[in-house]
Amino acid sequence: SHGTQFMSLESRAFLVAGGFALLTATVLGAYGDHGIRGNLDANQWEAYKTAVNYQFLHGLGLLVVAQLIERCPDSHLISAAAWLLLIGILFFSGSIYATTFGAPDAIGALTPLGGLSMVAGWLSLVLGILRTK
Repeated sequence: SHGTQFMSLESRAFLVAGGFALLTATVLGAYGDHGIRGNLDANQWEAYKTAVNYQFLHGLGLLVVAQLIERCPDSHLISAAAWLLLIGILFFSGSIYATTFGAPDAIGALTPLGGLSMVAGWLSLVLGILRTK
């Protein structure tokens, strides 16, 4: 196609992952509101809503970081940021969804690890941007 720039496989993969995160956050948010809310206690519902919100925010973050990977292809920190955000979504939000839908409570051990991964992802992004000329 004319006028389109080559996009690296890495940034494409993170754009797809970010888009898929946003797609599934939308579906899971709607399902939560209309499907399961009545079956959850207040704490479970708050945790579920937090999982959806963090998935939305970090999915959008992945879209942004994927663009920065294109602009700063030599930055390992910016690449690491995308991986850490993705792992954060999977561990943080994923573990909350899993336990909401009946997985063993032990899966909840992944929730704080996912949160730390999200924090590390944003830190890695900031450091990567500061180091980019």
